Amino acid sequence: MQDPMVERIARNPKYQQLKATRNRLGWTLTILMLIVYYGYIGLIAFDKELLATPIGAGVTTLGIPIGMAVIVFTVIITGIYVRRANREFDAATRDILKDATK
Repeated sequence: MQDPMVERIARNPKYQQLKATRNRLGWTLTILMLIVYYGYIGLIAFDKELLATPIGAGVTTLGIPIGMAVIVFTVIITGIYVRRANREFDAATRDILKDATK
């Protein structure tokens, strides 16, 4: 036995659109993150010499800024999701709930 409110929400075309959009964004960002992360791990596994290349006259190697870029990329895509969720997904959720309570 399912709650009638849940059924109304599930049938709402706005909810279906929200769910599809949110899933598409989530999968896109997940795939991008996997490519970046496993790309870095692949470099570590298969091209250690590239990552061991010194930068300038110091002891810092190319692997350090590339590793930092992976971390920064993670923060950026998290920010993209949060910004879109706060602006678009939350507003759509409010509209869906308002429609369901009519």
